[in-house]
Amino acid sequence: MARLGLVINPVAGLGGAMARKGSDEPDIAARALAEGRMPLAPIRAARALDAFWQTSGAEVLAGPLAPSRTRLVGPGAQSHSAEDTRAAVAAMQGEVDLILFAGGDGTARDICAANESGVPILGIPSGVKMHSGVFARSPERAGRLAAAFLSDARRRTELVEILDLDEAARRAGRLTARLFTVARTPLDGQGARQNPKAGNTDTVGELDAALAAYVAGMRDDWLYVLGPGATMMALKDRLGGGSLLGVDLARGGRIVARDLDETALLTWAEGHRLRIALTVVGGQGFVLGRGNQQISARVLRAAGLPPIDVICGPDKLAALNPSELTIDTGDPGLDAELAGYWPVMTGPGRKQVMRVVA
Repeated sequence: MARLGLVINPVAGLGGAMARKGSDEPDIAARALAEGRMPLAPIRAARALDAFWQTSGAEVLAGPLAPSRTRLVGPGAQSHSAEDTRAAVAAMQGEVDLILFAGGDGTARDICAANESGVPILGIPSGVKMHSGVFARSPERAGRLAAAFLSDARRRTELVEILDLDEAARRAGRLTARLFTVARTPLDGQGARQNPKAGNTDTVGELDAALAAYVAGMRDDWLYVLGPGATMMALKDRLGGGSLLGVDLARGGRIVARDLDETALLTWAEGHRLRIALTVVGGQGFVLGRGNQQISARVLRAAGLPPIDVICGPDKLAALNPSELTIDTGDPGLDAELAGYWPVMTGPGRKQVMRVVA
């Protein structure tokens, strides 16, 4: 009988809402606990397992943090560290046909370091940094793809790159991606997995007039939440300058707060009328849930689901495969509410309607 291995990194994703640009800092769990934050990776793993068990009766070996209906392998969680992840993967060698893990790029690196026999791996998107092509686009898609892979006697795979960013450099506003290794992952013909993150293909000059028009149309009585990215940085430069990789606020034609976390955004949402401006992650098509987890489901609901403006060059949209945008707020109900068709500003007076999926 086919067996699935499940590995959960409990600290994965904690740094997103905290605006830490990752979760590799050794004290991230303690700091999150002090702020009253709960681990998100186990919740996202549970969503993936629910989808998996809808069509599969395969045995699931798990460790650390083995959920119900799974069998613990390895020593279990001792310190919520990378060593726990590697120990669980080492215990699964020769025992499972696929390793499904909840984490981000850092967890993927730890999985690969201990995966000596080259068991195929698949990521439940749960981290802050998810630039590698090993991640599904949502927990549910991860569970369904895992079930389909184990039920297929051919068990076809493909090689993908495992990338990671230097968090300290990222917090300083510098992107320093490195290729660490390659890994085998289930072949995906249904668009369940995300593409690796691509470099920025927008020509800012082409968007310059559109950004100028957007600034000219900003209302003084609204508070604007501006997401990260090169396109957004060009917008922020017109408002006095902001952070490349952070979430900033603008009002009255000026940046009034920089690099805010979820808590700060919730505070600003009280008593203000918000509008959100975002761009698209190149190659992946994500608008919410990748690199801007500070704009969380809690923030969106607290702000009364404010209008969302998406600004992106036509070349970046044309390069998306599939040709759609994706949202992953962590709240499936909210994702369903937001899904549909959104206009994307691609130039001065020009918009392109894009399908948005969860």
